[in-house]
Amino acid sequence: MPRPSHRSTRRTPRRPVRIALLALLLAAVGPATALGPVAPLAVQAPPDRPAGPVDPGAGAGTGTGAGAGTGTRTATDGDTATGAGAVGTNPGTPTPTGRTTDVPSTVPAAASLRLAGRRIVYSYPGDTPPPELLDTIRAGRAAGVILFKENAPSPEQLRVAVEMLKSAAQESPSGAPLLLMTDQEGGKVRRLPGAPVHSARQTGVAADPAGDAARSGAGAAGTLADAGLNVNLAPVLDVFDAPDNFIDHFERSYSGKPEVVAELGTAFLAAQQQAGVAATAKHFPGLGAAAREENTDERPVVLPVPLAELRARGEEPYRAAIAGGVRLVMASWAVYPALDADRPAGLSSAVVQGELRRRLGFRGVTVTDALEAGALAAFGDTGDRAVAAAGAGMDLLLCSARDIQQGDAAAAALATALDSGRLDAGEFRSAVGRVDTLRTSFNRS
Repeated sequence: MPRPSHRSTRRTPRRPVRIALLALLLAAVGPATALGPVAPLAVQAPPDRPAGPVDPGAGAGTGTGAGAGTGTRTATDGDTATGAGAVGTNPGTPTPTGRTTDVPSTVPAAASLRLAGRRIVYSYPGDTPPPELLDTIRAGRAAGVILFKENAPSPEQLRVAVEMLKSAAQESPSGAPLLLMTDQEGGKVRRLPGAPVHSARQTGVAADPAGDAARSGAGAAGTLADAGLNVNLAPVLDVFDAPDNFIDHFERSYSGKPEVVAELGTAFLAAQQQAGVAATAKHFPGLGAAAREENTDERPVVLPVPLAELRARGEEPYRAAIAGGVRLVMASWAVYPALDADRPAGLSSAVVQGELRRRLGFRGVTVTDALEAGALAAFGDTGDRAVAAAGAGMDLLLCSARDIQQGDAAAAALATALDSGRLDAGEFRSAVGRVDTLRTSFNRS
């Protein structure tokens, strides 16, 4: 999901929010309500599936631009939602993108906070996971962590950081593996040194495109697995409609022909997943119509593609990817008036539930693009965006501003919305279950 981005990565004060969240946890009480227990992580069944304009590697986002000791445990995460308070907020502190991270004024239940955390992908600054993130992971309140170049200044430092994250996960109530992810598309978009070297464009014009795509997918899996990661936010399935437009400029599209993108994207993801690293198809329902400067990392983008064309070109590669067993799909932050004139795809139930789930039949994990993206400027703070995305049907929420506080704010807002009934309890439970199934499909080592 990397994008070319100018977003700042300056640090913000965390202490007030951490203390506030600790107080929420200590004060959380209440009887179980309608949500009911979520199956423990350790016993989830396997998924039902077949066998802009700067250095693209430097951006803070991860989606549309190019910058972008185990032991046996008794699972105790069969949490139930409690409480029924109304949703309210208190003023917070500025985030790295200038938004305000608010802390809900009501007290979400401790069980709800744990459930909410199991939908959050955190990020952190620098080369060492901070203690507060490790504490959150040990408490079972994180689904995963996304890693960027700044987190991996050397293979040795990355290895140490990944071991710290894994050890913290093993100490959590379930001991389930974290989703450890990055963007390793190939070409200009590689967070880690190594394969795949070829960009999507280079693969598309290779002498043996399908073979090159498969080799790139296997190479991506090797690079990530060697580093201890298990999810790649690739391949890009955008079908460009004009040379040198946004997605083609950074060589992130295989072709302007949907059938070619479908074939090569599926070859990439199949080879990668066969090697044990989950693939993410992005950016649904397609960014191929975005003009050169239409970068959702930086500003709102509207793509007025007719519905017939959107389905025939933009969505076509997803049919092949879903048939090929892709584990995750990332939604775009662009607005598609043919499907929903008011909300970006990742905040639209018409797109996520209507098109992706019901029309195309995707049963895996949905993941947002970066919650701090400029395209969401009109949709509130971190908490507002998190609740809107969850309500639209997004399972995983990507908090990639390299600020632990961002993930905490998203989790607190989800928990409060769950307790108040703003988020449906059954749908919340299903989302957590899909994420848990993905996590427990990985080896715990």
